[in-house]
Amino acid sequence: ALKCEHLIKPIGIDATSPRLSWQLSDTRQGARQTAYRVYVSKDSASAVNKKSLIWDSGKIMSSASLLIYKGEVLEPFTKYFWAVEVWDKDGKPVSPAVSSFETGMMKMGNWRGTWISDRNDINTLPAPYFRKVFDTPKKIKSARAYIAVAGLYELYLNGKKVGNHRLDPMYTRFDRRTMYVTYDITSQLQSGKNAVGVLLGNGWYNHQSLAVWDFHNAPWRARPAFCLDMRITYEDGTTALVTSNGDWRTSASPIVLNSIYTAEHYDARLEQPGWNTVNFDDKKWNGITLRAAPSNNIVSQAMQPIRNVQEIPVQSVKKFNDTTFVFDLGRNIAGVTRIKVSGESGTVLRLKHGERVHKDGRVDLSNIDVYHRPKDKSDPFQTDIVTLGDGPVEFMPKFNYKGFRYVEVTSSKPISLNKESLTGYFMHSDVAPVGKLSSSNPLIDRLWWATNNS
Repeated sequence: ALKCEHLIKPIGIDATSPRLSWQLSDTRQGARQTAYRVYVSKDSASAVNKKSLIWDSGKIMSSASLLIYKGEVLEPFTKYFWAVEVWDKDGKPVSPAVSSFETGMMKMGNWRGTWISDRNDINTLPAPYFRKVFDTPKKIKSARAYIAVAGLYELYLNGKKVGNHRLDPMYTRFDRRTMYVTYDITSQLQSGKNAVGVLLGNGWYNHQSLAVWDFHNAPWRARPAFCLDMRITYEDGTTALVTSNGDWRTSASPIVLNSIYTAEHYDARLEQPGWNTVNFDDKKWNGITLRAAPSNNIVSQAMQPIRNVQEIPVQSVKKFNDTTFVFDLGRNIAGVTRIKVSGESGTVLRLKHGERVHKDGRVDLSNIDVYHRPKDKSDPFQTDIVTLGDGPVEFMPKFNYKGFRYVEVTSSKPISLNKESLTGYFMHSDVAPVGKLSSSNPLIDRLWWATNNS
């Protein structure tokens, strides 16, 4: 596959001289590349036909399969097509392969949105919702969302989450670099009125849990904030911008505590159904506050995102009584669990995640909670706390991950659970494996497996 900045057909690239790479597809014995030539254009056909080019590398006698772009200055918010022509071991040309990349902001001066947050301080526990309604009066050709966040976030359009990333944006030294993520939102916009929603989490930016690393004293620490630009191109060639600004509304969400280090607490009684849809009544919501950018270096997050890569079913469940259950996934993972449960409103569930169990079968955290320094019992380590509301509840943390194999579920009132009530999700940066190792030695095979599952 052809790649730009090590990604296949990426959007939101900020590199002024992006790296273009490819791999020769030739299964013959002794196959090798003897030369290559790269063409770049704003049109796919032109790239193949070698016309209207913005760059032609010329034929280069080399087996190298990575080249740095050295053509005309790239424009922001622009899609480029590139083709690579290679010559094989016999010096014969191979049919050109074509791919694309799309630039993003390119520089901070191209942002039009304002950094916004709610009016709370760093010690406020509930994660905040934000929303805005806007109109798209004409037929849409394409649309992109660019969102930069201090903290973590989930972005929604018309009631549905945008993308499948987890724990975005990635960790950085937040007062020196801030990352933004780009989405193709063309298919999620509708004709007429639309609603955009943002849910913010703390991440490592506003670390409220106490531990030996003192992240709660980080110099960058502040209440989470975000900046959003949505660029819409209509079929008639005109464009529109929807941005974060002073007319957004905000409210507390049912996530009453979120810590990337310890866990997430959720109260289903505080749900606001339809909060990210057009017809939701936000009259009781509050105004936002404007914020300065957390750094002077806002750059594209050009990397493979974290995802729920694998669903791990429960292998067994041990019921101690009507309020205590221990689930075993059969393997240790980094990730989260999803629980589906019904019960009386106000019932409190505690989901304790651990890597091992005591002799009596209850979860043992003594090997992994040694760095936690809680000030009280309100933020237990690797223990999600879920308060039930009216009707069935389905919960999976949005802004946390854990290392675990076992999950001990305790409830303040009797509940009914089975193996299908809980599912594990293995989370990691979704980098595709490039090979597989298989040998006659089971230990070597298991070591290879472990390196791909750590």
